[in-house]
Amino acid sequence: MGTLYVVATPIGNLGDVSKRTLEILETVDLIACEDTRQTIKLLNHYDIKKKMVAYHKFNENSKSSTIIDDLLNGKNVALVSDAGTPCISDPGYILVNLARKNNINVIGIPGPSATVTALSISGLDTSNFSFLGFLSTDNKKFKEEMEKIKKSSFNTFVIYESPKRLIKLVEKLKEYFKGSNIFIASDLTKIHERSFFGLIEDVYELIVNDPKIEKGEYVVILEKKDCFDEEVLVQQISIEAMLIDKMVKEKCSLKDAIKFINNEEKGLKKNQIYDASLNLKKILESLCK
Repeated sequence: MGTLYVVATPIGNLGDVSKRTLEILETVDLIACEDTRQTIKLLNHYDIKKKMVAYHKFNENSKSSTIIDDLLNGKNVALVSDAGTPCISDPGYILVNLARKNNINVIGIPGPSATVTALSISGLDTSNFSFLGFLSTDNKKFKEEMEKIKKSSFNTFVIYESPKRLIKLVEKLKEYFKGSNIFIASDLTKIHERSFFGLIEDVYELIVNDPKIEKGEYVVILEKKDCFDEEVLVQQISIEAMLIDKMVKEKCSLKDAIKFINNEEKGLKKNQIYDASLNLKKILESLCK
């Protein structure tokens, strides 16, 4: 039985390729490429001659079973995308999933990643983050995604966007997340690498007046403003009111009131109720002094 190698390749600068990556590409029997025309540039640069097969989002369902057969017959296969790490907003999940189900050894060859590179230079909070990839172009689904971001416990979000849609994306983010910080990176590791950082309103003014903004490949990192908006504040106050109401009606303790609300109000998160109870406890303690 062969081994499937999930191989990260340069996102722009060919000098970022690792020695181990080159060794794997030189020794495998087959390279499954998102686009053979892109991968051949890397192979030619390092004088690697290897059989390639196209493996992209339009044929991955049909190609995966063929590649699995090769692996089961003892061939070693390298999976690569056009740039960066496969399976991260790129084809590969179906093949890796099938390999796992067939008990085929899968080994990751780490390397360049636009997400990690952008986060590391963003100057934004990276203590926790959520990778969203490309957001939906459907207005209804996009609004749903925005609401999920609003309600998320994460502070930082990584989004991929095409150059033609970047301004429209930032304009919408500006409407939903006023006063938030944003970082936009273009053509990471390439000669013409650029970035924008600051308040989303200020960055929007910069990019909307930039004649070169519709060129390049973009990573957008949004850091939500770290404060309660009016909607959240009203909701928090209403939870405290619910707790007081329950304590009065049931003649119970705050601890028991929390249990009642947790059981009765399925639309509320436990951490929201807990936070409201802590605030209410402080208020009650101050009144008793």
